[in-house]
Amino acid sequence: MADTIDGDSVQQLMFLMTSMLSDLPYFSILITLFLLLLSGLISGSEVAYFSLTAEQIKRCKNSEDATEKRVFKLLQNPKDLLATVLILNNLVNVAIVTLSTYISWDIASKMGMEKDAPIILFFMTVVVTAAVVFFGEIVPKVYASQRNLRFAKQVSGIISAAITMLSPMASGLTFLGDFVEKLLKKKKKIEVSVNELNEAVEIVTASEDTINAEEILKGIVNFGSMSVKQIMQSRMDIEAIDISMDYHHVMDRINKSGYSRIPVFVDSIDNIHGILYIKDLLPYLDEEEHFKWQDKVRRDTFFIPENKKIDELLRDFQEKRVHIAIIVDEYGGTTGLVTLEDIIEEIVGEINDEFDMPDEMGYKKLSDAKMVFDGKTSLLDFCKVTGVDPEIMGEAKGVSESLGGLMLELFRKMPNTGEQVSFSNLIFKVKAVDKKRIKMIEVTFKDRVTKTSKAKVHG
Repeated sequence: MADTIDGDSVQQLMFLMTSMLSDLPYFSILITLFLLLLSGLISGSEVAYFSLTAEQIKRCKNSEDATEKRVFKLLQNPKDLLATVLILNNLVNVAIVTLSTYISWDIASKMGMEKDAPIILFFMTVVVTAAVVFFGEIVPKVYASQRNLRFAKQVSGIISAAITMLSPMASGLTFLGDFVEKLLKKKKKIEVSVNELNEAVEIVTASEDTINAEEILKGIVNFGSMSVKQIMQSRMDIEAIDISMDYHHVMDRINKSGYSRIPVFVDSIDNIHGILYIKDLLPYLDEEEHFKWQDKVRRDTFFIPENKKIDELLRDFQEKRVHIAIIVDEYGGTTGLVTLEDIIEEIVGEINDEFDMPDEMGYKKLSDAKMVFDGKTSLLDFCKVTGVDPEIMGEAKGVSESLGGLMLELFRKMPNTGEQVSFSNLIFKVKAVDKKRIKMIEVTFKDRVTKTSKAKVHG
């Protein structure tokens, strides 16, 4: 049977508690309670601000209320807002712990209980921890999640002042956070996602009624890693108009090209003046040759560098509401042209309309093992048509993005008609060439020749 606590022990315990309370430094306690309240407001603000819906944010943006306007302004820099909230919350919590430790030692010294100071410190630590977790975290966060906009408005003044005071520290921590985030974005993570998508390709293509699913999913896999240089129309193939041409010649070029947007240059293709939208000329079809069509040229031309990624360009097209961009090199010269259609084709495959003729596709199939390609065919399109793995090209292509460029890398010179070279399981034979470029290339697939021969023998 457990020993009972006698009356003297109870009296001693009550005396000890009364003595502790009478000796407490009340000013320190008041500061601790204030800091606990401040900790709750800061913790709740984190939930309140980052749980606002798009509709609530829009309301704050369009509101005439100064407090709601301030809430919207704070949300414009979410990284700085989060950094400030975290810094302030940790400063307050550290201050609470420090102050509670001071109070514990002060009680022990006033009561002559220095030997029992660790016990008092442990007791205070448990009490303070429970108070911080309950009153400084749980209660305010539950309240803020249910009344997020109201709570955000109530603490907006405190947070704004804190951002101003803690700006240097918050900026430094934000910079370090971005740096660590970049370090953690390892290639391995990208490879995992690519493997997952490749598995999705295999699953989807197992279905017999799937149309172009494999090409679409493969396009999605490679979309973020492709640059505009890989899909652009080279400067040699750009259909452009000299600004000095008369109106009749311009209309003739437009009718022959079939394009809805045509670049306009001054003196040379390297000096693009603007883009002519054919729809802008529709009301003036009956004008004379001296009609000032140049006034209809749109000057807000979108210029981009060669190394820009196509996923970034797609977002730019959406934001700027344009469908065409001129690609320039480091010296400002025109390298090529890319359109919204070119980007979409990298996902959904070739988009052909009634104006696309069969001979404009850039290749012709002679047999299962032999095809003829235009020299300007991009390596990406070549791989799509033939099923060749793009990685096989590897370093052999150098900086080239076209089939003709690959030939120059392999031959190390401008080849003559009839010359051929072997690469991997492919045999490239030059069918037509002029002084400037390789025009036609015949491609033979060694493995397909073997299969074709076997099929003939067995037949």
